[in-house]
Amino acid sequence: MRFNSLFVTSPSSWVTMSSLLLIATMTLTNTDAFGISGMSSTKPMTKSSTSFLPLSSSSDDETTTTTATTLKRKPKKGDIVTIDYTLTPEDPSFVAEPLFDTDGEISFVLHGGNYLPGLHELVSTMVPGESVSGVSLDAGWGDVNQDLIATVPFDEQQNGLDKDKIKVGVELFLANGMKCRVTEVSEENFTIDANHPMAGASYLADVTLVQVENGPNNEDNNMDYSSDNDFGKDCRYEVATFALGCFWGGELSYQRQQGVVGTKVGYTQGDKLNPTYKEVCSGTTGHTEAIQVIYDPSIVSFKDLVNIAVKKLGNDVYKLNQVGNDRGTQYRHGIYYHNDEQRDGAKAILDNFGEKCMTELKPAEVFYDAEDYHQQYLLKGGQSAKKGAKETIRCYG
Repeated sequence: MRFNSLFVTSPSSWVTMSSLLLIATMTLTNTDAFGISGMSSTKPMTKSSTSFLPLSSSSDDETTTTTATTLKRKPKKGDIVTIDYTLTPEDPSFVAEPLFDTDGEISFVLHGGNYLPGLHELVSTMVPGESVSGVSLDAGWGDVNQDLIATVPFDEQQNGLDKDKIKVGVELFLANGMKCRVTEVSEENFTIDANHPMAGASYLADVTLVQVENGPNNEDNNMDYSSDNDFGKDCRYEVATFALGCFWGGELSYQRQQGVVGTKVGYTQGDKLNPTYKEVCSGTTGHTEAIQVIYDPSIVSFKDLVNIAVKKLGNDVYKLNQVGNDRGTQYRHGIYYHNDEQRDGAKAILDNFGEKCMTELKPAEVFYDAEDYHQQYLLKGGQSAKKGAKETIRCYG
């Protein structure tokens, strides 16, 4: 079977399990097994490791630059790293369709989400020029949790099951809504497994750390509006902030864009300090759901990013406090410029929509990160974040 996402469904084989009391009382607590957010990690190295630059040649705190932005040290959270890598399934039977690019040269914000957490962990131990090979990385579905596997005796008087419908591969729903698969069947009992079908899968990674650069979200760089165009003297990357209604779909649109090296979702243009999602949704804080994008202006321009925004909004540019079926001040759309060049570029595009355009154009203000479970939400839910991906983005369902 070819798996194209982080979950697998076979609707024709579903059996309702609301009456199966024995299974309903099982302790099934590891919900992180169903998405990228629950993964860890780098497994022990299984092949050789070759270092072109010895790890001892640079301390964690040493910063030596070869250009205005290129560093000769181990990368830190918020740095932008460029790697040349290949991921190969460790088990030949692992045939999942990756949801992100798995070979070639890529750049991303370290520990900023996207790709595999284990890849971030691995790269954080390397120095520019170093190569490693055959490192085992969790493929995104976590390890197999034995607590999510149970053997259940057949007792039709107790659970009302039709024994003839219980076959290997059938998917069942527990009383709490959790989904599981039948993996074994005998005359006396059957075994169910609520782990993701690909739990325990892994990749072998060959990675070369090409370069490390300062990111614009380091502490010495101002992320709010500034009248000049300098995002930091040691940073060549720029930041853009957009509000496009529900931030899940907008973030995935930007994740797919060549030249975008990092995204995050959060709340901006409001009054309350450190608002929560629940508070923002109440409409009382003044914030709107927003996406912050870090991009390489030598690959993608700010105007290109604005055009992605207005294309996604469509006719909703003429609606106040509404995008699609989402209504409220927390869903108002806007472009929040970080410098005068961005302001002028965005205004030129919005002016094409005339005076009735409701998309606000304001200086960027404090951006509060949304809760972790919102970050890269649709990627975690099984939608492709590959650069150039064209699949329809589904925010719900």
